Amino acid sequence: MSETRSEPGAAAAGTESMRIVGTSPAHHDFVDKVKGSLMYAADWRMPGMLHGKVVRAMVPSARITAVDTKTAAAVPGVVAVLTAADVPWNHIVERASGGLGELSVSMPVLAEDRIRYAGEPVALIAARTPQAAEDAAELIDVEYDELPGVFDAEAALADGAPLVHDAGNTLITWNIGRGDVDAAFASADVVVRGTYRSQRVEHAYMEPEAGVGWVDTSGVITLRVATQVIEHAAHLAAMLALPENKVRVISSYMGGGFGGKEDMTVEPYLALLVAATRRPVRMVWERQESILASTKRHPFTMRYETAARSDGTILAQRVDIVGDAGAYPYLSARVLFAGAALACGPYRTPAASVRARAVFTNTMPSSAFRGFGAMQVTLGYESQMDRLAAELGLPRETVRERNYLERGDTIPTGETVGTAVAVRETQRRALEALGEPSPPSAPGRKVGRGFASNMQPYGRTIWFRDKAACWMSLERDGTLLIRTGVTDLGGGQAASLCQIASEVLGVPLDRISIHIGDTQLTPLAGGTYATRQLYMSGNATLQTAYELRDRLLPVAAEVLGAAPESLVFAGGSVSAPDGGTLSLAELVAAGEARAVSAAHLGEWRAETGAFDPDRGQGHSFPDYTFGTHAAEVEVDTETGEIRVLKYTAAHDVGRAINPMRVEGQIQGGAYQGLGYALGEDVPVVDGNPQSTLFAGYLMPTSMDLPDVQVIIVESGEGKGPLGARGIGEPPCGPSAATIANAVADAVGVRLEELPLTPERVLTALDAARDATPPAA
Repeated sequence: MSETRSEPGAAAAGTESMRIVGTSPAHHDFVDKVKGSLMYAADWRMPGMLHGKVVRAMVPSARITAVDTKTAAAVPGVVAVLTAADVPWNHIVERASGGLGELSVSMPVLAEDRIRYAGEPVALIAARTPQAAEDAAELIDVEYDELPGVFDAEAALADGAPLVHDAGNTLITWNIGRGDVDAAFASADVVVRGTYRSQRVEHAYMEPEAGVGWVDTSGVITLRVATQVIEHAAHLAAMLALPENKVRVISSYMGGGFGGKEDMTVEPYLALLVAATRRPVRMVWERQESILASTKRHPFTMRYETAARSDGTILAQRVDIVGDAGAYPYLSARVLFAGAALACGPYRTPAASVRARAVFTNTMPSSAFRGFGAMQVTLGYESQMDRLAAELGLPRETVRERNYLERGDTIPTGETVGTAVAVRETQRRALEALGEPSPPSAPGRKVGRGFASNMQPYGRTIWFRDKAACWMSLERDGTLLIRTGVTDLGGGQAASLCQIASEVLGVPLDRISIHIGDTQLTPLAGGTYATRQLYMSGNATLQTAYELRDRLLPVAAEVLGAAPESLVFAGGSVSAPDGGTLSLAELVAAGEARAVSAAHLGEWRAETGAFDPDRGQGHSFPDYTFGTHAAEVEVDTETGEIRVLKYTAAHDVGRAINPMRVEGQIQGGAYQGLGYALGEDVPVVDGNPQSTLFAGYLMPTSMDLPDVQVIIVESGEGKGPLGARGIGEPPCGPSAATIANAVADAVGVRLEELPLTPERVLTALDAARDATPPAA
């Protein structure tokens, strides 16, 4: 796996003057992971610990008529059995849109009178052994009156469809409109249409949902869990009817999250069992339970119409998106907003009409997943670009280059693009890196190439008024202590903050300690999701480091007898132009003598704005990351098998804080996207998921895919620290469209539904043959 660096632009030229940022040092988590000594949530044990178990409904739609727990409670070793009646406040309310129009639908912690999906929690058990908890779970007797269900989002929109919630089946409808769409279509030389469908996908993180909880010596219910969001502590306090300072959440380092640990998983169940028993409780979901009950990527149905001139210039697009929210809201409103806002991709679209609806069904809930709505629509707009090029007989590259956004252009939400758009460079370099075409390996096999560009936001929708805090202290020996509420999913979030602080304060990395993810001991930084941590906590860390340095500069200047602006913090000391130096330990001592603190709490607030849901116009996201992937595939026309021969991925990351970790993010995202493209699927039949084991969930392995060649472009113009852009989510977006376009290039038929299985390839080939008139 290789990495190529672009020529830095003017804004990125300052990289040469940086000592730590732009390098790839191994941080402590590298060593601990390789040694196997890093403690994940499931590794924690406590004396006298009980084992928690969730009892789940196995029907997708029913009314609960009775719950009998007596026999289960009598199992030897069982300490507690809880139902909805035992939950002080049995609600989880998620206003995912920020209050911009979605239905107000409460999600119960434990189902009380209604089951809305197979796998919905009904009861909790705490027992002295895992086996006792399992035995008791089998003995809980729940009586159901089964009800008609609806298992497809489009069917749920039909008149007379069974209602998942009394308020209706449509959670929210987003409309984004700009320009005179009807006039643009009337004047167009060509209109291309397509309907594209994406599937329900499992997060499949290496570490399943897990945690341990206990009551500390101050009576605080404390949870150490695998979570992306420690701020859930406030929701847990409300559920338990406790003051917020009586619930503490600590996030362990995680073995992956991808959005699946953004919503609460084990947290409410652990908290309830700990509160009921006053004993430590451990809960770890087995893989089958995780796949059955955890949230999934939203299946989308996307209908596109694209109007253009004969030279390929886009005039307008009509897009209609239906997203399957599953049984409860979770973050569906926000996911569908992202899908709507990004539906036209990185292309100038003077007139646009986009509608996106989140629809309830009697299936497991959908929620956050890496790419968050902006990923699914990439298949739609990039398939349309290839179709437009084919219809006009123009090169695919030419049509895209004619329409790519540039700085200063207006996007469908009415916003102006304010930073560099290096998507042209990412396209050029991704295609160049494919090299010479490969010949087919055997008769009946065809080779084709495809590429896809994407535009992925980083940072939360800006009407949420996001903020992040960081606390730093230079200790008396010159070491640095950082505290921040960041959670680390395995992507090096904490390590990147250390590099930023080291760059500003000159503390060597091996003399920096960082404490993360603790609601009572670290200042809150917001969750690790929406590619926001580098943007938010990176900027908070940078600002805090600058503010601390600015406070100490006059002290150093006085001691060294030099102008403050001439001093350099590096290598654990402060140096002056005349060669004088002051160690950081000496600087701290000099500050103490002058009553100047070497500790500082900083807070960084993101830009804000408003969105008008009635007009579909306003501020949406802080900024975007642009990229292009390219692939060469071989398709076996006898079996339908798709083999990926080459794959390249180019992204403008603004500035690479740690190039090795950036490369890892791009590779990992591309591979995750390739799994989504080629095989991963959780099909649901009559409300029952059919893939609840990895044996039936088709993830590719390293033996199935080629190396991903990563190309890092650095425009230096991101809104993250030092010009960085977010790169956690963008790399998974282009993969499916890239492969779909490559398959179409190879065999001449376009697949519109994911995953691109051999069966679908053969069906499409058969349909094309049937549609071809016989030769005269």
